[in-house]
Amino acid sequence: MAILNIVKEGDPTLRKTCRPVTEITPRILRLLDDMRETLEDANGAGLAAPQVGILRRIAVVDTGDEVVELINPEIVESEGEQEEVEGCLSVPDVWGITHRPEKVKVRAMNREGELFEIEGEGLVARCFCHEIDHLDGHLFTDNVLHILTPEEVAELMEDGEEED
Repeated sequence: MAILNIVKEGDPTLRKTCRPVTEITPRILRLLDDMRETLEDANGAGLAAPQVGILRRIAVVDTGDEVVELINPEIVESEGEQEEVEGCLSVPDVWGITHRPEKVKVRAMNREGELFEIEGEGLVARCFCHEIDHLDGHLFTDNVLHILTPEEVAELMEDGEEED
């Protein structure tokens, strides 16, 4: 396994639509393994293949309980609304408030090529939406309601420390 380079905003790869995976090959399996390792190393919540320069419909999301591998993911159901803080490994040091569904159901393939569905709410729902957006060439900053100032970020960090 290897830690991959995460491309940053401005790289044209991030603005392209990814191709579906039509066959699970050793190369796809290696990419999934490398993306998991890269996500862990970056301490992120999710990572999509275009963020590591690969235009394939693949993402990994850390749900807190497990890292879910998503091949050709699509949102099949959503409900509710949330406006919360979001950031991106490809847009470092930028945080913003986004509007996302509170709950989503995603259908995808696993590494064995089997279809499965997974539900997420709150942060996990945001991650699923965020990573699937990457597969269509969209960054969270495209739809952000408000970019946080450094002072607002510092205040949120303080509030988070007080809750621990």
